[in-house]
Amino acid sequence: MKMTGAEALVKSLEIEKVEYIFGYPGGAILPVYDALKDSSIRHILTRCEQGAAHAASGYARVSRKVGVCMATSGPGATNLVTGIATAYMDSIPIVAITGQVATSVIGKDVFQEVDITGATAPFTKHNYLVKNPNDIPKIVKEAFYIASTGRPGPVLIDLPKDVAEAKINFKYPEKVVLRGYKPNVVGHPKQIQKAAELINKARCPVICAGGGINMAGAEDILFELATKANIPVVTTLMGIGSFPSDHPLYMGMLGMHGLASANKIVTDSDLLIAAGARFADRSVGKIDGFAPKAKIIHIDIDPAEIGKNVKPDIPIVGDVKQVLGEIAKNVQPKAPSTWNKYAANLKKEAEYKGLEDKDKLDPIEIIRTLSDKTKGKAIITTEVGMHQMWTAQHYEFIKPRTFISSGGLGTMGYGLPAAMGVQIANRDALVINICGDGSIQMNLNEMATIVENDLPVKMILFNNSGLGLVRQLQEFYCDKRYNQVFFKFVPDFTKITEGYNIKSMRIEKQDEVSDAIDTMLSHDGPFLLECIIDIHKNVYPMVLTGSPINEMIGG
Repeated sequence: MKMTGAEALVKSLEIEKVEYIFGYPGGAILPVYDALKDSSIRHILTRCEQGAAHAASGYARVSRKVGVCMATSGPGATNLVTGIATAYMDSIPIVAITGQVATSVIGKDVFQEVDITGATAPFTKHNYLVKNPNDIPKIVKEAFYIASTGRPGPVLIDLPKDVAEAKINFKYPEKVVLRGYKPNVVGHPKQIQKAAELINKARCPVICAGGGINMAGAEDILFELATKANIPVVTTLMGIGSFPSDHPLYMGMLGMHGLASANKIVTDSDLLIAAGARFADRSVGKIDGFAPKAKIIHIDIDPAEIGKNVKPDIPIVGDVKQVLGEIAKNVQPKAPSTWNKYAANLKKEAEYKGLEDKDKLDPIEIIRTLSDKTKGKAIITTEVGMHQMWTAQHYEFIKPRTFISSGGLGTMGYGLPAAMGVQIANRDALVINICGDGSIQMNLNEMATIVENDLPVKMILFNNSGLGLVRQLQEFYCDKRYNQVFFKFVPDFTKITEGYNIKSMRIEKQDEVSDAIDTMLSHDGPFLLECIIDIHKNVYPMVLTGSPINEMIGG
């Protein structure tokens, strides 16, 4: 079948069952957009390329499919970079497609030329500069395979304009053959047996569930293992939702802003089973003080993560769902023990104590009210900041892949465009973006995309007229020498949303919270609830840099 390179690209995406592309057109990618006009793939026109990458990421996180974003060359491509890096840090499968200037002028600094493959090489699983149009089907096939297998991650395809316009005989490959790329998905049987024996002997075991559980769809086998052997469960930030937070065995998120119950149970454990978690610095604190009494079993699909930050006693490379399944078969059932009673006491001691000041809006109380009213069934996206930590700590996530946030890169401006992707993947779901006034201003232009595509995304905005989490860091690390964290001008967000034809409400008193959330939830369409909060409200607990996680301020 004869067709252009651009048509071959679109045909290949159709064969890969791509339903949506989030993108923004431009000159160099023009042939692809022309070919896309005749395709069944729906294109979502965002208002900035960064929004397209984040939307593809949100789509991928909840659907467990490969998200696709697209942009033109030069500034279009560089605007994708933050979204690609965000996906890389959180192991999210996306394929980013960029237009490129013609091959004959590459390297000559022509209009809108940038070396995007060079720029993204450190934070993509792989990237391609397509030089031969006949390679397009093979490259697309490989890109989707690489993005979605092993440790998921972003792959970039850079397509020069003349390559997109060239004619080729289209033939899509039936299989992928990549020398040197063979993800090990099956854990070693002897290592699995050793792990099961260690779990059977342990008196004080804890499971640490990471984002790998959510991405692998391993939540059911995690639940089976934990409940069979009565093992308390903590999660990383990215692992939230992988174990129901209303279950008695759940101890909360661990780490820098983790709950005291989670940080203490890990510190006191004699065996830590880390599943799909990479021991990030914000999760483990001072490495020498992390789980000091525990032997460690580390399960991860990526061998490069094993021993990178914390040395395990039993490393197991493999798909976390397969490995946990084999471990669960060999673990003996255990009745609740004194360890479980100890864990329950820790959890009770760490319970939320209630409002600190009834005269001011309390963001924690707002999140807890939202959690009660939605019964933990909403899909929550967040930006990055205090609101992100309060949400992670206090919303009860009872299902996997319902907490969508930028963990590894900490990307402000992530939540709103990610919410678009989430809502498109789950048209009937209640999707709520919780944000701060600093982060929402980075990508609020995507409100237009929300309205244009009839997406009923809700937004809860904590407006403290500043950068709260940075201010808190300056409080502890700069002796309260606050600098550039208070906004002298804050826009009227209700008028902004009015301009986007989005309903909104502003509240400033605690007794308004319940009715306001009811109003937001009952509204048929997008809605912004602006909550005026105190800039000096801190996130606790907090583990200072260089401290072990059991030494918390406010814990």
